[in-house]
This record gives sequence, C-alpha cells and structure tokens, in this order.
Amino acid sequence: MGNLTKVREVSLKYDISTRALKYYEDMGLMKSARSENYAYRVYDEASIKRLEQILILRKLNISIKDIARIFSASGSEVVLEVLSNKVSNIDEEVALLHELKGVVLDFIKQIQQSDFHSDSDVKLLYEKAKVLERQLTGVAYDGNPSPVNQLLNVAAKLEKMPDIRVVYIPPLKMARSGNGDLDEFDRWWSGVDTGSSIFPRDFLWYNEKLNCFEWLFAIPDGLSDTNGYEVFNFPGGLYAVATAVDGDEINKVNRLIHKWAEENEFFEPANSRNDANERYDMGHIVTPPIFQEKTGYHLMDVFVPIVERKCAD
Repeated sequence: MGNLTKVREVSLKYDISTRALKYYEDMGLMKSARSENYAYRVYDEASIKRLEQILILRKLNISIKDIARIFSASGSEVVLEVLSNKVSNIDEEVALLHELKGVVLDFIKQIQQSDFHSDSDVKLLYEKAKVLERQLTGVAYDGNPSPVNQLLNVAAKLEKMPDIRVVYIPPLKMARSGNGDLDEFDRWWSGVDTGSSIFPRDFLWYNEKLNCFEWLFAIPDGLSDTNGYEVFNFPGGLYAVATAVDGDEINKVNRLIHKWAEENEFFEPANSRNDANERYDMGHIVTPPIFQEKTGYHLMDVFVPIVERKCAD
C-alpha cells in the first residue's frame, strides 16, 4: 500500500479535524484505508494529494458540490466554469467594497475639514482618519509571493467573524468513549432509547489527557447499562458557540471564536488545558436531516469554554 499516514498525523499536519476528513470521505472526495496493525484510518500518498487539492479549493470558497463536480470531470471545463463564476462573484463584492471605501473616504474628508473647538481632539481624530485611509487604500503583500501562500494570506485577511452566541450548559452526567473506537461508541449510542432528541445529545472533543478524540453523550434518566463506558459528571458552564458549515470549517470557526473571546469586553477563554473540571473545546452535531438531504452539507456547533472576564485591579 506504500507510505501510509495516520489520521491523527494528517489532522495535525493540515490543521483539519478528523470529522472533516471523514466528511470528505462520505462525500466521495477522497478515500482512506485500514492498516492491519492500526485500528484507525490511514491515508496513502494519492489521498494526501487529493486532500491538498480539496483544501486549496475550499480556501477559494468553492462548495463541496462543485469540488465533487471538478474531481469527477475528465477535462478542465468544469473547474474553469466554477472559477469563472467565482471571479464574477468576487467582482460584485469588489464593486461593493469600492463603494463602501468611497463613502468612508468622503467621511474622512468631512472630518478633516471640520472645525472643532479642541485642537488636541482635532489632531487626534485627523491622525486616526489617516490610518483608516491607508488601511482602506490597500495592504501591501510582503509574504511569500507564491500563488498558494498569497492565497492563504488573502483568505485569512478576508475571514469574517461568525455569529457567536453565549450559552450555559448545566452540569449533567455523560458517558464517554475514552480512547476506544469512536464508531463503535456511536453504534452503541444509536441503539439507546434516550426518550428525546433535544439538545444536548452528543459532543465530540479532543481530550488532552488521553491524547485522543472522544464522544460525550448525555445520559438520560433511568439508563443503567452504559455498555461498560465510563460515566462522569460533566461540569457544564459558559460557552461561546458558532455554527460551522461543511465540516471543514470547524477549525476556522474554532479559531475565530477564540479570537472573539480574547477581544471580548465581558468574557475570556477558559484555561481549559489546566482546568480540573475538564472543560475543552468541543463540537455538537446540529444538522437537520432535511438540510443535509437538500444541500449535502453538514452543520456543527463549535463550543469554546469561556469565563467572565476579570476586571483589572
């Protein structure tokens, strides 16, 4: 089978969740294998190359459906069509940004020409206006000039903050998969009569102590047989939450939530790695069946533990 790379190694190298990798496989974009001496998925060189192609196309915001069309086509017609449509969309956005830029620059000119009573305030306002003007006029690219690196640089600058909400999860009992097989744990849970499908049903997190991903499922009242899986007291608490689409957005949304929390006036990220209560970043599947059926996309709520920001002394 040639050189094989473990799923965890691929996840770390390309900064992509194992769930996103599984999603690409489910959508038929790439394949994995099972090694005789390793229980989890592994990838050969061809699959790694295909993943790199997927990631580049996703950086261009090409949809999963269009990526599937590109890979299934024998020639270059489909990819040229998809990229041409993307250029048209970018042209429309650029036109709107230029219009916005004109409005802001006009506002800057008005401020510069205004007659305020305080000379110090006028000077400060003028300097801030000049900084804003330089930022809007354009940002020089000083990094690696290769197209791929420039693409990554530009994509990062254009990232938009997702809609973030703050939720409170009460303490509750959870069953955990530990460092066992995630699919086996999922199959067991699928046969459990929970009596309800109301949130929270399940979470997936990376357990720093066990150095693996594990499922957490809320235990319904009256369930005594947990198939040998550990039951523990989930501490709950405050979480900043945003929804990731397509599966492969999970890491990006997670990073943006952390950025939001770091800059927020009222909350800050919890120090989860040293938290005795085991509060980690985690995901919760929220895809309605009709949404997945119509779009082919998955949805996941990304949870980042937060605490109330302490006031400076």
